[in-house]
Amino acid sequence: MAKTILLGLIIVASTSIAVAQDDYKRWEIFGGYSRNNVDSGISDSDPELGFIDVREGFNGFNASVTGNLTRYFGLKFDVSGHYKTQTIPFTSIAHVDVNSRLYNFLGGVQVKDNSAESTFKPFAHALVGAAHGRNRVNFSNDFCVAFASIPAPCPFDFTDSETGFAGAFGGGLDIRVSNRIDIRAIQIDYNPTRLGDSTQHNIRIGVGLVFH
Repeated sequence: MAKTILLGLIIVASTSIAVAQDDYKRWEIFGGYSRNNVDSGISDSDPELGFIDVREGFNGFNASVTGNLTRYFGLKFDVSGHYKTQTIPFTSIAHVDVNSRLYNFLGGVQVKDNSAESTFKPFAHALVGAAHGRNRVNFSNDFCVAFASIPAPCPFDFTDSETGFAGAFGGGLDIRVSNRIDIRAIQIDYNPTRLGDSTQHNIRIGVGLVFH
């Protein structure tokens, strides 16, 4: 009888341990605000392009889906879009409007404690994929009249776009607020892109909500 009771206790304990090890979130979906400090590639010492900042602040979104294969390891797909519109003045009335967009489509791995009971959840990820950049340039009619003696409508407007390599290497901190929702308090990524035959060293920062 004693051996039977002992065997039963061992089975119960083993089952409890197995359940505890298996009690982690299988999926997470993140969505939130993102700001990308985009490397313009313009040198501080270039006097002809002094009106363009070395880094331009783009606002947008970041979303991701992660499937956790174990408590600590998951596969992640990430997409982000960042946007900026600026007006470059040449005279009091002549100007150029530049509408810029930068998209990232990335996939890779995430390391994080996905326990259902954890409150503070730091994470790190390494993602690679593609970036797509687009610039729409609109010259004001006054610009054409003043600098090219061309009457309206101005014929110089153009759109330039390119797709190249991209990555995101960084991490952040999630804070559990309920069984189904975490707050992503911060996410910081080094976001290199390869566009225009050069590498842009961008910094992406975001906050938002994580759903399980």
